[in-house]
Amino acid sequence: MAKNMTAIDVPGTVNVDNVTMTFNIAKEQYNSLKEYFIAMTRHELKFKPFHALKNISFRVEQGESVGLVGTNGSGKSTMLKIIAGVLSPSEGNVTVNGNIAPLIELSAGFDRELTARENIYLNGALLGYRKEFIDANFDRIVEFAELEKFMDMPLKNYSSGMVSRIAFSIATITEPDLLIVDEALSVGDRFFRAKCEERISELVNSKNVTVLFVSHNVEQVKRVCERCIWIEKGDLLMDGPSDVVADAYANMKKKKK
Repeated sequence: MAKNMTAIDVPGTVNVDNVTMTFNIAKEQYNSLKEYFIAMTRHELKFKPFHALKNISFRVEQGESVGLVGTNGSGKSTMLKIIAGVLSPSEGNVTVNGNIAPLIELSAGFDRELTARENIYLNGALLGYRKEFIDANFDRIVEFAELEKFMDMPLKNYSSGMVSRIAFSIATITEPDLLIVDEALSVGDRFFRAKCEERISELVNSKNVTVLFVSHNVEQVKRVCERCIWIEKGDLLMDGPSDVVADAYANMKKKKK
């Protein structure tokens, strides 16, 4: 039985204690929802467990910047969603103290029918910002995103890179206790990615913000993070200095090619 997320005494600290995440997936493949529901009504559906994470444990101290690496489907994003409270683990416990600014799914927390201006207030409210705070920092958010001319355009007309600019700007307008970044810097132009990296470095150097960072770009992980955790097929393989772990991961990928 999954345990609830609770607060701990040390600000900005994340504790992951023997976390396992199991999904039940259908044994048979169905070509349509109709076939799936017919099988379900006939009680013909059979499932098999898929262990996305297996007894994962690690601790992140306040002010640390930690990267998560691993091949696609290895459980990195699942781990971040559990830490962010989006998912509950099948087994184990996660404890987090302080407010979380998650950049996990860039479309989450936005209404694509609303304008960018309206979405700044909507997303800010979901992150716990009061309207007065958004009013006072609106110009700073827009200036960092470099989208001054597009504030009254519906978000459905934005590219993924433009959405990531707004999401990152809102999430980092203040210092969160925990910033979670999942591939958010993989979209957009390289100049803005460099700007985001610089902002993350500022947060890390403040020693007040804990950063969990997922990227397939090993060099980016080494630039942003001082420590790296390698999760592969649900197992924690390595946890140590980012250059050591990231290089080991990169070498594994080269050997598989």
